[in-house]
Amino acid sequence: MNRILTRSLPRLSRKGTWRSLTLPLRRLLRTKLIYLMLLGLLGSLGLASCSGHSIAAKPEVTLNLVSFSVTKAAHDEIIPKFVEKWQKEHNQKVNFDRSYGGSLAQAGDIIAGKQEADVVHLALPLDVLRIEQANLINRGWQDRVPRRGVVSQSVAAIVTREGNPKKITGWADLAREDVTVLAADPKTSGIGVWQFLGLWGSITGAGGESNQAFDLVSRIYQKIPSLTRDAREASNLFFQDGKGDVLVTYENEVILAKKNRPDINYFIPPVNISIDNPVAVVDKNVDKHGNREVAEAFVDFLYSGEAQKEFAGLGYRSVNPFVALADGLQFPPVKTLFNAQDLGGWPSIEKEFFLEGGIFGKIRKAAGV
Repeated sequence: MNRILTRSLPRLSRKGTWRSLTLPLRRLLRTKLIYLMLLGLLGSLGLASCSGHSIAAKPEVTLNLVSFSVTKAAHDEIIPKFVEKWQKEHNQKVNFDRSYGGSLAQAGDIIAGKQEADVVHLALPLDVLRIEQANLINRGWQDRVPRRGVVSQSVAAIVTREGNPKKITGWADLAREDVTVLAADPKTSGIGVWQFLGLWGSITGAGGESNQAFDLVSRIYQKIPSLTRDAREASNLFFQDGKGDVLVTYENEVILAKKNRPDINYFIPPVNISIDNPVAVVDKNVDKHGNREVAEAFVDFLYSGEAQKEFAGLGYRSVNPFVALADGLQFPPVKTLFNAQDLGGWPSIEKEFFLEGGIFGKIRKAAGV
């Protein structure tokens, strides 16, 4: 401090002394010295603050990923690659808290605050729209990422018992009285919605009328005593417990199961629905948790060639068609592929089929379940 004071004084002659200065000049110098000392102190605090911010940067960050049941295998491969990449580029470890379950149920838990998801990868765009409507995701989330938020795709597969003893060849056969169908509940599961829409669109997408579609889905759902909570539960009942003659599920789920059970019989109906799975950052939660940067980076990584190769390798029809071609994956062709927009769009689909008083509820009520 003495050095600071000394350097701050005006240069005096060797014979000059402090006492030789006039009183007004002394007061002026004192004021100047106090001002300079304050500047020095503030500068030191500023440097300490900057230095402290750098040192206080978190060595670890946690992301809460909430997804639907069948994506676990893909995430098990993709997440370690992202963690390694982020650690290398940012010198920060990323921990993932993960939850898997029926897509609609997962969305409901997020809306209710039971799960504070930072990133969602769900089975239905409708589920993300519901979270948006709860003011947890900012409007326009589809425009912030590629392909309107769709990060993985599949189609519906019809699985039969070995040798296909019931001779099932298409959607219409599922309505036969001698065929027992396993199905998930559209009120809790993404595959439940996709299966219902696949059945409905198998008529309307091929030029049929709505009354014909209503007749088909009515005959199928009225004979199913209970619906499973999600796709994984339905698969376990079919493959592990030997229940049912037919399982309708995601094509990628069958491809994954076939790796351990090569005797699985399945086919891809030529009239089929594009199963589009969206991803989104949950804005309110990432802002609360302070992890937006890493959450957005993870979403971007899911679209990367590296991540899409993992999706394709596990049976998803990659949103990057070049990835599937490069890996030599040959998916069965689909003659007529329709999507949610062809059925009126998600708001219309929800109202017509799944809300209170909708077609699905009327069918189940008529069946006494």
